[in-house]
Amino acid sequence: MSDTHEEAHTGPIKTPKAFAWAMLLSFVGPIFIIIGLVYYVVTSNKPAAGAANTSEAVAARIQKVGTVEVRDANRPLKAGEEVYKVQCAACHTAGLAGSPKLGDKAAWAPRIKTGYEALLNSALKGKNAMGAQGGGDHNDVEIGRAVVYMANASGAKFAEPAAPTN
Repeated sequence: MSDTHEEAHTGPIKTPKAFAWAMLLSFVGPIFIIIGLVYYVVTSNKPAAGAANTSEAVAARIQKVGTVEVRDANRPLKAGEEVYKVQCAACHTAGLAGSPKLGDKAAWAPRIKTGYEALLNSALKGKNAMGAQGGGDHNDVEIGRAVVYMANASGAKFAEPAAPTN
């Protein structure tokens, strides 16, 4: 009865030599696994999930927050119609997002009543779905000229803003 009782409680390690190997592998094995994982994490160039890791994509992700753009301060100011075609026509031709269409006197009448300064302020700072145009590709005088162009095409009699004198 004692023989079966001893055999029922024995494990895979039956000798001191097997015990020594088990102890050695239980300490050395995890160390090699950790070293392998560290090597994998440090040396691999893995793409981000769902994104290509091209050099252009990396450059776009690590670019500086601000940029400096040098513009010619002495360039001639653009006319209102030209600015309208480049900046405003995309929405104001089709009347997208509630914008008044160019030449729609009924839609422009309440806006024209607020005056040129209010219209210019809306154009520069943005209003409703229209984003701010100030600080974009055009200076404030050019945006003002586009406002005058659109308002005058819809029944206003605003004077075109003059170039600032330095």
